Amino acid sequence: MAKDRTPGNRGKDGAARGGSAAGKGASAARGGGGRGRTRPPTQVVTQPRRPWGLIAASIAVVLFAVAAIGYAVVQANRSEAGEVKDPSEIAGIQTFDYEGGNHTADPVNYTESPPVGGQHDPVWADCTGTVYDVDIRHENAVHSLEHGAVWITYNPDEVSDADIATLAKLADESGRMMSPYEGQDSPISIQSWNHQLKVDSAADPRLEKYADFFTQNADYFPEPGASCENPDFIDNPRLASEDGQAPADGSGSPSSTPTDMSEPASTESAEPTPTEGQ
Repeated sequence: MAKDRTPGNRGKDGAARGGSAAGKGASAARGGGGRGRTRPPTQVVTQPRRPWGLIAASIAVVLFAVAAIGYAVVQANRSEAGEVKDPSEIAGIQTFDYEGGNHTADPVNYTESPPVGGQHDPVWADCTGTVYDVDIRHENAVHSLEHGAVWITYNPDEVSDADIATLAKLADESGRMMSPYEGQDSPISIQSWNHQLKVDSAADPRLEKYADFFTQNADYFPEPGASCENPDFIDNPRLASEDGQAPADGSGSPSSTPTDMSEPASTESAEPTPTEGQ
């Protein structure tokens, strides 16, 4: 029978006495020693950091949106304040009373110059923002007016190149066209079916108001929905000087006697009172 190699470390009941240093150390670590308990380590609580960068960016986005909306509202109010709702609001405008639908291949002796309505050629001049550098045949231009076009004309002897550039910018929109008009009695004239306005300056604000109101305005021309496109006319525009000759396409018959036009009733709104900035 094997002997206990450490009899001195056991009592009568066989229980271990004392214990090794390692045992004592373990006992002390468990709090059984006589020197008191070991204080647990202090826990440091860190407050979460606020995302100031994200907050600042969000505030900036909100402020920008508010500013943008405010600007849009102001601009809309200004636009509505200057918006024309009736032709009578455009000072100096003349109004006539022609009916549409009458075609003729013959030249027409129009009462107004430039004309604003009446008989016209079966072919319309292209009016998709077209700027002509020639005096186009008036009968073709009147057909364009019947389709809702605004026609800007100028006397080439009375306007500058800068004026022509300004007018061309205004004409650069579908439903509009522009051409010189030899012998015109005013530097600039703008017309649509049954309406006309003559001015002295390309900077006159009434020109833009007129064009914005009448361009393709279905309440003021005979054939709403009619096309303004005619690329063949752009490539080969007929000239006012052709009156009295047979049409280029061979339709109709030549005539040296213009078709007479009866003069319609016309009205004119009062000239504007000069104001600063006009």
